[in-house]
Amino acid sequence: MREQRRSRLSSLSSAAAKRGLEVLLMDRRNFLQSALALAGAGSISIPGVSAFAEQLHVATPPMPDNSLFDSNEDEYWKQIRRQFIIPTDEIFLNNGTIGSCPLPVLKTVFETYYKTEALDPVDPEDWPIWGYFPSNEVRDPLAQFLGITRDELALTRNSTESNSYMANGLDMKAGDEVLISNQEHPSGQGPWRLRAKRYGIVVKEYEIPKPLTDASDLLNRINDAITPRTRILFTSHITTTTGVVQPVKQICDLARTKGLVSMIDGAQVSGAMRLNIREIGCDMYGSSPHKWLMAPKGSGFLYVRDELIDRMWSTITSGEWDNTAIRAERFQHIGTSNLGQLYGLRAAIEFANQIGIDRIEKRHRQLNDYMWSKMKACGAENVTSLDPEFRCAMVSVAVPPIPIHPLELALWSRYKIRIRGGG
Repeated sequence: MREQRRSRLSSLSSAAAKRGLEVLLMDRRNFLQSALALAGAGSISIPGVSAFAEQLHVATPPMPDNSLFDSNEDEYWKQIRRQFIIPTDEIFLNNGTIGSCPLPVLKTVFETYYKTEALDPVDPEDWPIWGYFPSNEVRDPLAQFLGITRDELALTRNSTESNSYMANGLDMKAGDEVLISNQEHPSGQGPWRLRAKRYGIVVKEYEIPKPLTDASDLLNRINDAITPRTRILFTSHITTTTGVVQPVKQICDLARTKGLVSMIDGAQVSGAMRLNIREIGCDMYGSSPHKWLMAPKGSGFLYVRDELIDRMWSTITSGEWDNTAIRAERFQHIGTSNLGQLYGLRAAIEFANQIGIDRIEKRHRQLNDYMWSKMKACGAENVTSLDPEFRCAMVSVAVPPIPIHPLELALWSRYKIRIRGGG
């Protein structure tokens, strides 16, 4: 009975989406004109509604032809810049916190809201029961983007949620150890610290040098920190603290030889560089596509290697939390979901694929090297790495004795440049 419902929901969702697009093409003009009329009459007060509605209404600028990238990369990226509503006099350099959704993603989000809020499905068991359907139309392209299978993938709301699933998913006894780095984000430390305080596990740290100069040195530090009580190795692919790209494949290989479960916080990776989770060889991986992939806020995912799914406890529990037959899907049954955000995530994947993740990573590394060379000339100290292998989209520097916050404010107030420093 349940499988029949799942199949019906999937087919109805697809059919409804197609019907919704047809309706939207006819109705969006009337909808936006009504919103503008209300705003003009003073019935509602939404700052910038006229300009915003107009941007959504007009055709999205065409994507540049691939041949332009081969002939003039800078011009190619200038054309890509037109896909964003960030004002042209602003320079946004804080994708490590949140990315700006490009117009194709924004349009998908609002068009999905416009259709689904009518709440008029043919089958009453379809919408709005959004938290309990497989979301395969989103999971399939995401799984392909990540190099994994759909059954190993759950859609979450961000890395914090994914990290909490990882930290609470496996049985551990008092005295068992988890090894993390000394550069973890609070959402990477917090779930383990909570479990230590509540259940008596032990959290140990290994140090990432500032700057990182040698992979073998880092691996030796990790190896030396492992004890007979260590059960799990949890670390960041790219750290938030300095933006250093850790050699996670080698780290996961080391964990496997020691019999440890490897868990990776990849909040800063998806959309920033090519990511093939299968090649990394980790047991679990979480990320926040709302950063570098520029998906809607509240977009996240959790990968669990198939062999571990049956051992994983669900952290947020609802219907079928213990139904292992649906594999990792059971970790995304969180109650009512956000369909606009989910379809926006799919649109963000399509946008990145249209550009090409290799081109995106190349651009990130080029800009990283350029920024570091200019800051070096100003006397800054690199605390990420001098080796380009260990840098991608972020580079952190120390500029003593200037504190970071006044620098952030000055760059924004004087030059409309948005940065974020790690302290």
